Amino acid sequence: MKLTANSIDIHYTIEGDGSVVTMSHALGCNLSLWDEQAQALSARYRVLRYDTRGHGQTSAPPGAYSLEQMADDLHGLLTGLGVTATHFLGISMGGMIGQIFALKYPSMVRSLILSSTTSRYPAAARSAWAERIRAIETKGMEPLVEPALERWFTAPFRVRRQDVMDSVRAMIRSTPPQGYIGCCHAIPAIDVTDRLGEVRCPALVISGKEDPGTPVAMAREICAAIPSSELAILPSASHLCNLEQPETFNRSLLGFLDKVA
Repeated sequence: MKLTANSIDIHYTIEGDGSVVTMSHALGCNLSLWDEQAQALSARYRVLRYDTRGHGQTSAPPGAYSLEQMADDLHGLLTGLGVTATHFLGISMGGMIGQIFALKYPSMVRSLILSSTTSRYPAAARSAWAERIRAIETKGMEPLVEPALERWFTAPFRVRRQDVMDSVRAMIRSTPPQGYIGCCHAIPAIDVTDRLGEVRCPALVISGKEDPGTPVAMAREICAAIPSSELAILPSASHLCNLEQPETFNRSLLGFLDKVA
């Protein structure tokens, strides 16, 4: 299904009944990243998944995006669907969108689940994002595929689950280059650590113990900054810990949601 909001067409799916849980995916992915979580939650919750601006079947306008713009996309989607409040689950870039959204539209967030994400990057990280943009502009998405898998999953999991690797490869390859580039402008600009004390809803912060991109230290920083928060560290998991350790991830997620809902 699609809904027009904030000047783009947003692709989304809704499953189940109950309190709404909105899921926001990682850079270079799409709403199918959450298949296992949607299946686990839809018996008790109304699960809303959507493709972020520049990804999947959502519009990918040219130019640089901002996290504030993507939070406004989400606001437009929720408003268009008549959703006044939601639990929010975001991983990586999705977690960054969630932090901005919770600060900008606090009355709409019942709880916040932030996985494999950060509330700020060091200034030195910006050059790496600029290099990635240049690489995509000259060579397209293909050179990103294998390095992403190496960052996102532990080596034993990559060997053991070729089916998951093939699925994630397909997601990355199908991401529109200009959409990916647009998000690459937004991500390194995040800097909200000092504002997270404003977040009043309950929060769960999830981190893969072996995540090199958004390490446990970043999760601890978010958890320390949000007043009503708790931390779950998943062993034997890297960045996309919802795919690498789905049972453990879902147990933490459901335990938290059932408590706060």
